[in-house]
Amino acid sequence: MKKLLSLALVVVLALSFAACNSTTGTTKMTMGTGGTAGTYYGYGGVLSQYMINNAGVDVNVVATDGSKANIQGIDAGDYQLGTVQSDVMSYAWEGTRSFETEGKIDSFRTVAGLYAEAVQLVTMDESIKSVADLKGKSVSIGAPGSGVYFNAVDVLTAAGLTEEDIKAQYQSFADSADALKDGKIDAAFIVAGPPTPAITELCTSSNAYLVPIDGDVAAKLIADCPFYTEHKIPAGTYKGQEEDVTTVTVKATLIVSKDASEDDVYKLTKAVFDNIDAITKENAKGAELSIENATGGMTVPFHPGAAKYFAEKGVTVAVE
Repeated sequence: MKKLLSLALVVVLALSFAACNSTTGTTKMTMGTGGTAGTYYGYGGVLSQYMINNAGVDVNVVATDGSKANIQGIDAGDYQLGTVQSDVMSYAWEGTRSFETEGKIDSFRTVAGLYAEAVQLVTMDESIKSVADLKGKSVSIGAPGSGVYFNAVDVLTAAGLTEEDIKAQYQSFADSADALKDGKIDAAFIVAGPPTPAITELCTSSNAYLVPIDGDVAAKLIADCPFYTEHKIPAGTYKGQEEDVTTVTVKATLIVSKDASEDDVYKLTKAVFDNIDAITKENAKGAELSIENATGGMTVPFHPGAAKYFAEKGVTVAVE
């Protein structure tokens, strides 16, 4: 009897050990996104579920301060995945603008471009009809050194304005929305894929609207900064928006630690791009997923795992 009990105990311990090994054998990754009022967080949550279910990678999505924080988080080893603006990742790769102090960061690689991130200028002040009308107004232009901040400065510059020509406020999406509702600011720059929750809530609960960034301002901006392109936000995107609104856009991009395994990144990429229709049903941004959009206009080399997937689709991308 003692021998049988001892044997049974050995079997139980062996099974438990195997189960523990199976759990710890699963790759775990943390994905930095953005604030809970922005598109990164919600969309990242959708993508993570397809990664978990189809790639066998345990992806934990966390809210962050956005692009720069996500790049720094990957560099520090806190995150392995991140959603970033294409212009901000270029700054990191080159060690310019928001990364002048830190210097070049090259610990990440591109997985894929995801969707257009529109530069949205929102206001409830009926006197603001163009970027030029921001002169003398209280305007939220994002956190200092953030992607939104540099987008806002670029737009102001193209309109012949400087940061000193406005009463600059440095706020997050959610704080900007609250400040607009409370009458503490006159306008805010929000850079995210429309419809953006913070703007949707504003337009639903108040008389907020988008100001176009078009004409000579858009032309000069695109000529000076080639990572911008013209973009139309379709009528009906927000409550009360009866016409298309022309603006400019950068691209939301998924990046990964350069140390991630080729096999894991291949499976992550496949999990997203083999499930575009299903993802689109859960988040409208999924409609912008395509091999062409994923691989075009990227200034940072791709991870070999992503490159392997795109090669199977007939597209060769740059790797380092």
